[in-house]
Amino acid sequence: MDRKPIYYSEYLKLEKFLTSQAPITKNLIKEEIDSHDEMLFIIVHQAYELWFKQIIHELSSVMDYMNEKNIVESKIALIVHRLKRIIKIQGLFVPHIEILETMTPMDFLEFRDYLVPASGFQSVQFREVEIRLGLSTQKRFSVDRHAFLGRLNEKDRAKLEKVERLPNMLTLLNKWLERMPFIKEKNFNFWSQYQETVKKHFETEKNIIQKNRFLSDLDRKSQLINLKSTVDHFKLLFDETSYQELIKKKRAKLSQKAILSALFILLYRDRPILHMPYQLLTALMDIDENFTSWRYRHALLAKRMLGSKIGTGGTSGHEYLKKAADNNRVFEDLFNLSSFLIPRSGLPKLPDELEKRMGLYFQER
Repeated sequence: MDRKPIYYSEYLKLEKFLTSQAPITKNLIKEEIDSHDEMLFIIVHQAYELWFKQIIHELSSVMDYMNEKNIVESKIALIVHRLKRIIKIQGLFVPHIEILETMTPMDFLEFRDYLVPASGFQSVQFREVEIRLGLSTQKRFSVDRHAFLGRLNEKDRAKLEKVERLPNMLTLLNKWLERMPFIKEKNFNFWSQYQETVKKHFETEKNIIQKNRFLSDLDRKSQLINLKSTVDHFKLLFDETSYQELIKKKRAKLSQKAILSALFILLYRDRPILHMPYQLLTALMDIDENFTSWRYRHALLAKRMLGSKIGTGGTSGHEYLKKAADNNRVFEDLFNLSSFLIPRSGLPKLPDELEKRMGLYFQER
């Protein structure tokens, strides 16, 4: 190989990287005041930003494949592999918070006021991750688009606006699901059989609730109301006009055709042709769940460090973070499908020809 030898620290740019920690309090406060933990605070947040960069790298490649008109099965396997890498990276997020929790609230207060108005709200990379997944600046809970973008400088604002004009993962997932075959067959109406099966399943659920002697009257009434709500929502899945109303009211994000395809994948995930699509849906739910869990832990950290104080970015601190964790989810439609799953033993039998198309068969010549 005709090149000069690579030296470890030069390859990793360590001279630049390890000199990028500059505590703001170092030359601003009296020497007798110890702001020792600001270094920890900086390093943990820099580590987050490095992992955000890797997530964007993985997510961008996934979205390039998902944006193809026809996605071959080998690409689905690669997409799932890279989504699972994101999940592994997310596994480091809560331990980072645990490291931050070795800093006491009083240690944090030694330098906290010097950070205003900077905050994690201005993490452009994390906002890019959210937007790429499908949480646009127009769909965020508890903060409008102007307030969201107004916290950023002009360069960062322009960058996120550019990202927002690109297709996001939720949109690409919707298009991919709408293209799924197997749903409509010439002599087989799967959904009519499925609806009859689920109707009987709901009747069994109702009977169990009514005869459960361990439930109080109030609990029984509450469970029956919840069951009725599920039954009513189930009916909406198969009525196109009613489902469009759900989308208008922002109670659903995926189209009716896409959500039915996703449900079919979950129901028949054991068929070889649907195994990778099932893993893809599961990986997206895992990513959504992991970000939600991390937001909750971040909210608890804010409560632990600040109590009821306002955050450095001007939000209500713990309360804002908790509401964000509760409401800023992308793939909630996929989670809701569990309401309509039934035991494998109760699934409608698929025609033999369809089973063959969905399976793996080898015939020796």
